[in-house]
Amino acid sequence: MKNALFRYVETIRPELEDLSDRIFDHPEHGYEERQAADLLCRYLDTHGFTVEHGVGGLETAFRAEYAHGQSGPSIGLLCEYDAIEGFGHVCGHHMQGPAIVGAAVAIKEKMKGNPYRLVVYGTPAEETGGGKIDMLEHGCFQDIDVALMMHGSPTTTTDIKCMAMSSYTVTFHGTSAHAAIAPERGRSAFDALLLSFQAVEFLREHVLDDTRIHYTVTDAGGPENVVPCEATAVFALRSYDRQYLDTVIERFFKILDGAASMTQTTYTFETGRAFDSKIPVIALNDALMDNARAVNAPCIRPPREKTGSTDFGNVMYTLPGSCIRVAFVPEGTSSHSQEFFDAGKSRAAHDAVVFGAQILAGAAYDLVEDPSLLRAVQEEFAAKKGAACARV
Repeated sequence: MKNALFRYVETIRPELEDLSDRIFDHPEHGYEERQAADLLCRYLDTHGFTVEHGVGGLETAFRAEYAHGQSGPSIGLLCEYDAIEGFGHVCGHHMQGPAIVGAAVAIKEKMKGNPYRLVVYGTPAEETGGGKIDMLEHGCFQDIDVALMMHGSPTTTTDIKCMAMSSYTVTFHGTSAHAAIAPERGRSAFDALLLSFQAVEFLREHVLDDTRIHYTVTDAGGPENVVPCEATAVFALRSYDRQYLDTVIERFFKILDGAASMTQTTYTFETGRAFDSKIPVIALNDALMDNARAVNAPCIRPPREKTGSTDFGNVMYTLPGSCIRVAFVPEGTSSHSQEFFDAGKSRAAHDAVVFGAQILAGAAYDLVEDPSLLRAVQEEFAAKKGAACARV
C-alpha cells in the first residue's frame, strides 16, 4: 500500500510541478496570496475534497477535508504559500502547497484500509504576520490529531525545536527642551531608551544560554540640539522555552520601569505577535525520516538543533506536529537567499515537491494503519508539554 502511495505521487508529478512553478512565478506576500490559495483549493476540489475558503478569519486561508469511514485518526496537512515582498519565493514556500495537495490526493485515492479523516489547512503569512496564530485564535487545528508540514531545505531532516519570541514596540515619553539654553527643563525619552539598552546588556549575563534579546531604535526623537520628548525602539526576546521566556519578559518590563524612573519619563508599548516554542515529538520526527529513507530522499541529515521562530511553533505547542525539510539546494545554503530563489524552478525543487508528498503520505499511512504509533506520539507530546509547563 505504501509503495502504491509513492507511485501515485509520481503519476501526478507534472501537475504538482506546474502548481509549484505557477505559485513561484506569481509571488504574493502575507494575507494577499489569492492566486496561490485558489490554485490549491481548485486542485483539492477537483479531487473530491470539501473546501472552505476564508477560514480562521483570514481571506487567503482555507480548509479542505476528506473522510474515509466514520472514525479513525484525523491527520492534518498544513501548507504555506506566501513570498517575501520585493524578493519573491526566497524561502521555498511555493513548494509546500503542491507537496501537501499531492500527499492529500494520494492518500485519498490509495488508502482504503482503516478509517481516517484528512484535513488540509492553507495557512497564510508565515513570513510576516504569523497567520497560523490568527487561525489558532479562531479555533482552527482543533479538529486534527497531528499536524504535518513540508519545507524546502539544504538537507532532508526534521527540527528538534524552534525559538519562542515576543516583541514589543516601546515609546518613552519625556519633556522637550532646548538642549543648550534650558537642558534642565528637559526629560529625555532617548536617555530612557539608552538606559534600557544598557540594562538589557547587563541582563544577558543572567539568563539561560539560549536566550536572545534584540533591539533597535526606530525613532530617536529629533535633532541633537533638542531634548527629545519621544523616542521609540523595538525589542524582541527569544528562547527555546516559552515558559522560561515569560519570566525573562517580566524582568524586561522591570528594566523599562527602571529606565522611566531614572529619567522621570513614562512609556507606552505595543505588543507584537507572540511565537511559541515547539514541543518536539521525536516519534513523529522518526516516522517522517523513516519515510524519507524509504523514498531515497537526498542529503538526509540528523535533526536541526538551531532554528529561529515560526508560527508553526504555536501549532506544535498546542498539538503534536512535525515538518519534513527536503533538500533542494546545496548543503549550507541559507534560506531567504538568492540561491534559494535561483533554485525555485529547478529539477531539484520539483523533486523536493514529489519527495515531500511521498514522505507525508507515507507518514499518514503509518499513523492510520498503526494505532500504537499515534498513541506513542500523543503520549510523548503530553509528557513533554506537561514537563514544559512545570519547569518554571
